[in-house]
Amino acid sequence: MSNNTLPLFDNEFDFDNMLICGVDEAGRGPLAGAVFAAAVILNPARPIEGLRDSKKLTEAKRDALAIQIKEHALAWCIAQASQQEIDQLNILQATMLAMQRAVQGLSVKPELALIDGNRCPKLSMSAQAIVKGDDKVAAISAASILAKTARDADLLELHRQYPQYAFDQHKGYPTALHLERLREHGISPVHRLTYAPVRALLPQK
Repeated sequence: MSNNTLPLFDNEFDFDNMLICGVDEAGRGPLAGAVFAAAVILNPARPIEGLRDSKKLTEAKRDALAIQIKEHALAWCIAQASQQEIDQLNILQATMLAMQRAVQGLSVKPELALIDGNRCPKLSMSAQAIVKGDDKVAAISAASILAKTARDADLLELHRQYPQYAFDQHKGYPTALHLERLREHGISPVHRLTYAPVRALLPQK
């Protein structure tokens, strides 16, 4: 599906030409690393072909689109909440925090934030949650791509620091390989201690 046929939520509702940002996250499910979020305000004068849910794109296509988004958007920001914040707050609240940081980091203040999913973070402007918005709204698709590529890049850096866990292959998700390496090498400083497969390896009190 090309960007031309993307069923844009923006065109289904009249926002009176409001300045809109799309917001999405990446990394709620993995057992390690930060959760990332991105916010993007697209430039109608510089459309980007091929935007869609980042999970439906190849890695090469995501990387290419991420470059275009950063070059063509009116504003964009990528933020994160750390593994420690995930363990302290829980993953939902840490994701909301990362989204807040992404929107607050925009160089242009939007009038409305469209959030992928069914919950909105607390923001200084109006916000609306859109289920499966990353395949309905071009700005959310763009945010999905930036969040995903940033998190993947971060996991490659974690792989350089902790090569024994093969983060470059599973990106922190609870695959058979990851669980095998976790049992073999124990918990690293970047694993999320509150996630069940990791928590199960903690010393029993």
